[in-house]
Amino acid sequence: MKTPGYLLLAFGLALAPALRAELKLPAIIGDHMVLQQKQSNPIWGWDTPGTKISVRFAGQSHAATAGGDGRWTVKLAPVAANATPQTLTIAGSTKRMIQDVLVGEVWMCSGQSNMGFKLNGDWNGDLEAAASKLPNLRLISVPQVGTQELQNDFKGQWRASTPDSAKSFSAVGFLYGRYIHEIVGVPVGLIDNAWGGSAAEAWVRRESLERDPRFKLLMENTVKREAQLESAQGKANQEEALAKWKADVEKAKAEKKAPPRAPQSWLAGNARPGNIFNGIVHPTLGYGMKGVIWYQGESNAGRAYEHADLFPFMIEQWRKEWRQGDFSFYWVQLADFRAEKASPGESDWAELRETQTRTMRLPNTGQAVIIDLGEGRDIHPRNKHDVAARLVRWALAKDYGMKLPYRSPEFKSLALDGNKATVTLDCFGSSLRPFDVADAVGFALCGEDRVWHWAAGKIVGKDRVEVWSEKVAAPIAVRYAWADNPVCNLFSEDGLPVTPFRTDDFEMITKPKT
Repeated sequence: MKTPGYLLLAFGLALAPALRAELKLPAIIGDHMVLQQKQSNPIWGWDTPGTKISVRFAGQSHAATAGGDGRWTVKLAPVAANATPQTLTIAGSTKRMIQDVLVGEVWMCSGQSNMGFKLNGDWNGDLEAAASKLPNLRLISVPQVGTQELQNDFKGQWRASTPDSAKSFSAVGFLYGRYIHEIVGVPVGLIDNAWGGSAAEAWVRRESLERDPRFKLLMENTVKREAQLESAQGKANQEEALAKWKADVEKAKAEKKAPPRAPQSWLAGNARPGNIFNGIVHPTLGYGMKGVIWYQGESNAGRAYEHADLFPFMIEQWRKEWRQGDFSFYWVQLADFRAEKASPGESDWAELRETQTRTMRLPNTGQAVIIDLGEGRDIHPRNKHDVAARLVRWALAKDYGMKLPYRSPEFKSLALDGNKATVTLDCFGSSLRPFDVADAVGFALCGEDRVWHWAAGKIVGKDRVEVWSEKVAAPIAVRYAWADNPVCNLFSEDGLPVTPFRTDDFEMITKPKT
């Protein structure tokens, strides 16, 4: 009996979704991945709504059902570090076998261009890359996508560290991860999602910023700028800039010069609140990790007053979003940059550094001070090895139980006596050591007039410095390394530079005016 054509058509239409059904996984879950040891690891993906999913790994078996949006999630039970490649099997409407899965330590490498700075740009990048054939050190990079729409995936894949894959990876991230891999002796996975020039507010979910009254001015300015750029005139300006860029590119080609960068749209760029969270952070949200290393702040220096709330808020929001508790979060304080000033005074970069230092009030946080590693004429200092070494000291001491120096000396107290001020520092078990010369260099004093003058300094104890100036008869406050590019020379005996500080609470120059 011949089946009527309309029934064949109906049957075909009903079967079509089933034929198209396919188990899909995010890029972060793929071959050569590293799972975080000793904690639950979420594994997720998408399939036809209602599909039963099974996940098997290391003797475990877990089940889930794809929801109405197709998403499903299971949590692997904690397992110990394992350098033997294993297979993660996921079965739904189709079957996927994720090969060469290791278990160890996972760290996210975030921030702006100094975190994104590639290994081959380091002073010794050629040597570091040549020494990077480490099959159990795994790398993955998240492309730069700025959007107001939440993204669930990205284009990328895990790769083992080789001279080829390492040279184009974050220098700070790679060197940090290699230290952990070789010292702790476990596999390491590194996620690089840095975006050069990015602002801190772009890394935070927009709705959370809108709900917090501390960021009212930030969001009001955001809405105004959006209206301007989305207006007819704003669109015309963007088209004009794009046309000029195309002409400049053709001119550069004719003159055999490097082409100029394309004009970036702020609307889809790295400063609009929420853009990076949506496009870069969200696709990896929840992936099991030990913690985050962060190198950012340059783009927020002019708004350091705001950053004092924004930076710790960002950390707290990430921890809330990840649902893995107060995971470790270590950052690099801004390096010295710009011209050296003849006279002491105010500095937005110094204020930004102070907000970074104060953020250590949050649990499981730490700061690598690099006030000696910058370059006045280059915002991207090329010595990333020492940056990574100072960062990883925090992890080795706090996360991996090693007894070694990790924290730069910090201001503790001030005593005033006549024309002299004595500063006591917390050296965290070490003692002070001046570099190059015996005098303590980098101090400034002011009296009631609040006019700052350079001051002489002398170490008078393992943790104390006596400071004075002939121009200040009765000092009321002391500052150390308080400049964009300060000349300063105090270190701990362990080689960690003293953290820039001020003893005053004068109003910040970056505080918004009424």
